[in-house]
Amino acid sequence: MQIATTGLVLRRVKVGEADQILTILTPDRGVLSASAKGSLRLKNKLFSACGLFCYSEFTLTIGRSSNFVDSAAVKKVFHGLGQSVEGMALAVYLAEAAAVQAPEPPEAEQLLRLLLNSLYMINEKKRPLRQLKAIYEMRAMCLAGYMPRILACEACGRYDGMDFYLDTREGSLLCAECAAKVNRAPNLDAGALYALRHICLAEDDKLFNFTLSEASTKRLDKVCETYLLANLDHGLKSLDFLKTVLE
Repeated sequence: MQIATTGLVLRRVKVGEADQILTILTPDRGVLSASAKGSLRLKNKLFSACGLFCYSEFTLTIGRSSNFVDSAAVKKVFHGLGQSVEGMALAVYLAEAAAVQAPEPPEAEQLLRLLLNSLYMINEKKRPLRQLKAIYEMRAMCLAGYMPRILACEACGRYDGMDFYLDTREGSLLCAECAAKVNRAPNLDAGALYALRHICLAEDDKLFNFTLSEASTKRLDKVCETYLLANLDHGLKSLDFLKTVLE
């Protein structure tokens, strides 16, 4: 069966001298793997559209055990990602997280849009990398149905006025006073809590539209990362390297 779809190349694995196995995030079929024969040859018709982080139009043959790329045409290439080790490391991490999450439609279309927008922001250096990392991590979990309960303290109903604690396993929020009663230390200051609520609740076109202090960004980054890993229940190899370059 032959299909036409758009997709973002999340990962490439070289096979032999010139072939690749691509992992592609598509809006209508989720994450799939496909063999791109000869695509590492410079003159091959698949070469330009099968690169890492290429967003392309694909014609694929879907087989019982394997899929094959018949043709591909570039829609968008993020050339700026390779300009910094930090930016590329973050892009690789986000792509691995998307591949592990492996969403089905219609969530796949939403996650693809989030990832494309995140790559654009990294590419254009629009926001600090830690902020972009946190936005992707928490929003991806919200799209998957794991939005934390972040409106008020679950014990007393307090909304603001002090630091808060987000339980990254349960997704519940406690104010500093209620957190102390169960021997938990706050992990969100006022800025980080505001940003967390924004990430969870903002419309797509306003998702990236906030600024945050460095101290609050670090708190937000840690909470969102821990929350993602807890809900994926899967380690991410690229995160170890990303941490070494973002320190």
